Amino acid sequence: MKKHDRNGLLMSLPLYIFTLVFVLAPLCYMVILSFLKRAEVWGVVNEVTLDNYRNILTPVYLKTFSESLKLACICMIFIILVGYPFGYFMAKLPAVWKKRVSMLLMIPFWTSALIRMYGWIIIFRSNGVLDKILMALHITDEPLKLLYTYPAVIVGMVYALVPFMILAVYSSAEKMDWTLVEAARDLGASPVKAFFTVTFKLTMPGLMSGIMLTFIPSMGLFFIADILGGNKVVLVGNLIQEQLMKARNWPFAAALSVVLMLLTSVIIYLYRKAAKVKDLEGFY
Repeated sequence: MKKHDRNGLLMSLPLYIFTLVFVLAPLCYMVILSFLKRAEVWGVVNEVTLDNYRNILTPVYLKTFSESLKLACICMIFIILVGYPFGYFMAKLPAVWKKRVSMLLMIPFWTSALIRMYGWIIIFRSNGVLDKILMALHITDEPLKLLYTYPAVIVGMVYALVPFMILAVYSSAEKMDWTLVEAARDLGASPVKAFFTVTFKLTMPGLMSGIMLTFIPSMGLFFIADILGGNKVVLVGNLIQEQLMKARNWPFAAALSVVLMLLTSVIIYLYRKAAKVKDLEGFY
């Protein structure tokens, strides 16, 4: 083995060890645990069973998965509507303002997401900040019951995940060759047509990356559903937490985690296939 190759192997060895110990080993343990039987009092029994996966097929658990997908899709629509225009126009700002807006997007990440969610409780609670503003503007006559509702969870999800969409779209739009848009305009395309035929296609990779960065986490952010939705909104993440902390049914929690992991893997696979087809269309 050449010295250069040996040095490269030694440099990458810590990465391989980290991946093996902290990524691959826990995943293998989770998969193995999902096929074991729950003990009557504590822990598991070394007996292979498929009951954990059969239980997932019961209507109540299938409904939880469908509700999680439904919430993720609704949140994704709002995240795109807010994040794409923000990232697009952010890329067109002067260099100084790009830095300032980027800093404003980063500041919330300096605070715990849990604390930020509790801040929304102050806003949404009865006679809270939002109620006082609406009543001061004579839009409402009495406090609204916004906390512990489905819309409150959607707002919390969008708030937590929209920066990832903004930064992904901004990264794609900031590298775009704007002379192509000018060329389309010179050839007679309207602003709307130039946007959809040139700008939107060139920023599609950023949009797709933003979807991947936000859609998958939105299915498992159970603490947002707990804080802003109470017990009215139950996601797969809430179900896994309940099985781990309350029911102590670790094999079933592991089975739920495996199914959720497979579901997200399918979504990633479809995304990669769609991106590959898009690249081929652009090539031809």
